[in-house]
Amino acid sequence: MSAVFRLPYTAPYDWPAIRDYLALRAIPGVEAVAGQVYARTIAPGGRHGLVTVRPGEGDALRVTIRYGDRETVDPEVVPAALARLRRMFDLDADPAAILAGLSRDPYLAALVAARPGLRVPGAWDGFELGVRAILGQQVSVAAATRLAGRLVAAFGAPLKIIDPAVGAGLTDVSLTHVFPTPEALAQADIAAALGMPRARGAAIASLAEAVAADPALFAPGRDPATAVAALTRLRGIGDWTAQYIAMRALRAPDALPAGDIGLLRALDVGAGRPTPKVLLERSQAWRPWRAYAVLHLWASDADGSQAIRQQAPGCAGPGKASG
Repeated sequence: MSAVFRLPYTAPYDWPAIRDYLALRAIPGVEAVAGQVYARTIAPGGRHGLVTVRPGEGDALRVTIRYGDRETVDPEVVPAALARLRRMFDLDADPAAILAGLSRDPYLAALVAARPGLRVPGAWDGFELGVRAILGQQVSVAAATRLAGRLVAAFGAPLKIIDPAVGAGLTDVSLTHVFPTPEALAQADIAAALGMPRARGAAIASLAEAVAADPALFAPGRDPATAVAALTRLRGIGDWTAQYIAMRALRAPDALPAGDIGLLRALDVGAGRPTPKVLLERSQAWRPWRAYAVLHLWASDADGSQAIRQQAPGCAGPGKASG
């Protein structure tokens, strides 16, 4: 038996954009997107379950939660699950405030006007997102997604739930595992299992050890600057990875992976790409909404919005592929 909930937001809300972003990065066995539905496995407190999210009536998303093979959903876990989903789908954002803040830059003003409901996709779990970010270093999004699927198959726990596809409301996808715990990855030979550079496997193990030692590393509300500093002290995590984690897992609205190639490419309007230093200088006008600027620039880079760029006044100013 499942429980259904309604999660409201302030319109506009670009569901297709956040759905497509998550679909491209969905971890095989753990996440899936089919049509208008996002589905994933979860394991709060070690109890396996399923969550699906889709557009609902009015300005809201429709969430279905099912835990294990019990006839009812444990009410004690529902508030935490819904809070995670609100962060994951960025449902508390204020579109008017974001528009006002980013419109100080004429280029960003044009991009936000074209996509006023764009949100910053979050994450169900900070550790999962951190591992996914490390897997994405120096490889394409598609390659990182495949690596994540192999990691789950090798170290994740098989899903303990009856008829997961039926429970998720999806009959054409396979949800088979829950994501590995930090304890499962801390001492694992990840590089050997996945056939990838040993340094990257060691970085994942280092992150797993850090989270096992400090479960609050990705706690909601943690100061982003403190978290970024802690992350960059870990083996194999540089500023780009730490800022990406802050943006998506810590819900830091001002996070900015300044060296991202997609951002620099999106700001190239014919005079060449800006340097990361120039981007940092220009981004001061976007504060405190730089993470939203990142999403708008990534979207512009992905769809080649040359017409919007060329029409934006003043866009000839200063100005690793997006994760």
